[in-house]
Order: sequence, then C-alpha cells, then structure tokens
Amino acid sequence: MSTLDAARTELALAVLYLNKAEARDKICRAIQYGSRFVSNGEAGTAQNVEKSTSLARKVFRLFKFVNDLHALIIPTDPGTPLPIVLLGKSKNALLSTFLFLDQVVWLHRSGIYKNKERAEIIGRISLFCWMGSSVCTTLVELGEIGRLSKSMKKLSKELKGTDKYKNEQYCAKLKASNERSLALIKAVMDVVVAIGLLQLSPKKITPRVTGAFGFTTSLISCYQREKGGVLKTGIERERGCFREREKNNRFRDEKKKVEEDFVSCRSFSSIC
Repeated sequence: MSTLDAARTELALAVLYLNKAEARDKICRAIQYGSRFVSNGEAGTAQNVEKSTSLARKVFRLFKFVNDLHALIIPTDPGTPLPIVLLGKSKNALLSTFLFLDQVVWLHRSGIYKNKERAEIIGRISLFCWMGSSVCTTLVELGEIGRLSKSMKKLSKELKGTDKYKNEQYCAKLKASNERSLALIKAVMDVVVAIGLLQLSPKKITPRVTGAFGFTTSLISCYQREKGGVLKTGIERERGCFREREKNNRFRDEKKKVEEDFVSCRSFSSIC
C-alpha cells in the first residue's frame, strides 16, 4: 500500500467518524469539560467556551431519548441474570428521562421557554437521572465482568496444557472483559462528574475536578466510538477496496510478465 493510499484511508476513516452525530457530540463534550477544567468555575473566555459548547451539544441530543426508549422495550439476551436485566432497563429508563428533560433545558437557554425557576428544577432532575443511570451502568458492568471472569476461569481449566491465548473463544472473552472494564471506569467517573455538576460536594469535587473527570470520560467515549462499530463498516469497506486493488495489481503484473515471456519466446524462436 502506497503512502498516498494510506493517507487516503486515514482521511476516509476520519470522515466516517466525524459524520456520526454521536462522535461530534463527544468531541464537543471534551471541549466543554476541558474548558471547565481551565476556567475552574471562574468567569472568562474558558467559561464562555464551556457554556456555548454545552448549548451546542444539546442540539445533537434532540430526540435522542428515543434510542434508550427503544432499548428499554427490546428483549435482553437469554440467560442474563434478572438483577442485571433490571439494572440495565433502569439505566435505559433514567437515561431516556435525562435526555428528554434536557430538551426543556435547551428550550429555556434558547429563550423559547421563559420559566427560569422551573427550568432550573427540571435541569437538576435531569442531572439526577443521569447520575442514576451512571450508577446503574456501574453495577451492570461489575456484574458482567464477574460473569465473564467465571466463564474465563472455567475455560482456562478446559484448556489446561495448551496456550489459552491462541484459543479464539478465550481471546474474545478477554477482549470483552477489557472493554467492560473500560466502560466501568467511565461509568464511575461519570458519577463523579454528575456529583460535581449538581454541587453535592462542592469542597471536594470542584469545577476543576469535574472538568478533569469529564474530559477523561469524553476521550474514553471517543475511543469507544472508534473501536465499537462506528467505523467498523467503513473500515471493512476500505480494506476490501484495497485488497481488491492489490489483487488487480498483482493480476496485472502477472499478465504483463506472461506477455513479456511470450514475446521473448517468439523472438527467440524467430532467431532460431
């Protein structure tokens, strides 16, 4: 693969990533909380950037509550323990409520909804819903990591005497466990961010701490979007194109070589 082809691929993947509203939302979230870390709650340019980015993000989330409503009513995988199912559905319900109420906050900040006191109350309720969904996510990930750990130990015993890291099933479980561990870290940090936004512990969780945790979870979200199916189709398509192109190039080279050999043979025959 040439340098130009590699650059073209990287740009194509960047376009695919940025075409997703979810990806742009997470990038804006990183800017928002990075600005909060810099401003530390004090008036200035950084705080203005935080406020404007926060308002812009709310546009990306319009009607997004439908996604979690859909997840709430679809059946879960068979064999999933009931506590994990209930926690997962609670997370969907709380997150959907947060996204719905957040639209009222956007209407107020846009100047459409005039009742300031009610908008502030709705804003706090929405943040409590988000904090609750993060707590539920934390518990779900803990339960799923425990289930994966048990199945991996059982599989390790079955593969005793062989290299378990060469077993596809074990590697798949290990990958899933790592992904859930990252999701667990993110969920715990999001709980801290929610506490900071609600000012439940203003002395310990300052705006700078909230900004640092929020910025970190935003980067984790960007990484998860990149690894978890946002670019999967595009990557496979690009790889397929390059495989086909390389195959055609090899065929063209082989054909050219055969033609050259044929011409050489004819020349040799005429000389003889």
